[in-house]
Amino acid sequence: MTLPMLAVETNDLTKDYAIGFWRKRPRRALDHLNLQVEMDETFGLLGPNGAGKSTTLKLLFRLIFPTSGSARILGHELGDLAAHARLGFLPENPSFYDHLSAREFLEYAAQLFGIDSTTTRRRTTELLERVKLADTGDLPIRKFSKGMVQRLGIAQALINDPELIFLDEPMSGLDPIGRHEMRDLILELRKQGKTIFFSTHILSDAEMLCDRVGILNRGKLLGSGELRQILRMEVSAIEMVVESPSATALEKLASCAQSLTRTGGRVRLEFGSEYDTNRLLELALSCGVRIVSLNPVKSSLEDYFMAQVGAATEQRAPEKDRVQTR
Repeated sequence: MTLPMLAVETNDLTKDYAIGFWRKRPRRALDHLNLQVEMDETFGLLGPNGAGKSTTLKLLFRLIFPTSGSARILGHELGDLAAHARLGFLPENPSFYDHLSAREFLEYAAQLFGIDSTTTRRRTTELLERVKLADTGDLPIRKFSKGMVQRLGIAQALINDPELIFLDEPMSGLDPIGRHEMRDLILELRKQGKTIFFSTHILSDAEMLCDRVGILNRGKLLGSGELRQILRMEVSAIEMVVESPSATALEKLASCAQSLTRTGGRVRLEFGSEYDTNRLLELALSCGVRIVSLNPVKSSLEDYFMAQVGAATEQRAPEKDRVQTR
């Protein structure tokens, strides 16, 4: 039986950089990365700054070369140009020919893919509208803000209608409106059946957009999996918010609660997970309080991420100054 093709596959992918002046020594930026990204999924590579996310994407696009290990994209070796024609890529800090207009740059990018002139004009107009640059498409790029350059970077990553799209920190430089629009665009691409691989340290974006995630820290992959499995965790507490409770009612509720926070006329109480929600509801109603909300509290992606990164940091703390040379 033939196995389905993977969008991205890395095998012990490793990258060392030489640091120092007189006596150079290696610093490991990526440590034996083994990663698989399936077709038609949105995969998020998560990690703090300096974790190795951009290094991974640069290796996949042969902007830098591995110290050891290998990788395949769409079933092809990294140097195969036939695969590159089916890819889109947004670098972390895009920089373009600033004397060109956005329209001219997209037309130039289309020419590099050998796209015919009729399709180029149509795709350019569509993409400028899609990334909200239609009104500024004829301005020189040097007059663009950082957020506008980021939008143009997204457009050039889509000019060839790619099957697989790599986005390195796609929300960087965008204001809240721009981030919302970018999330909508990624969701739209996902509905179209595109495979999306993006790196980010903004966990809320990953939680909203990704089918699976991988957590990278100090060059090591700490774990990966489906979000619905990662977040299918036991209830850790029960949160109740009540409106303007009387002193007697509040005292009765607080006697059972783990914590109490007052904000204006509202009070938030947190109860242990051993409490049944129906029991808490009956207790609150018997006190005559107005219940605003009653919700189980589960671990978030941020909780999972911090647990993974925190544990790895504690394990590596004693050897933080040691240089790996294998």
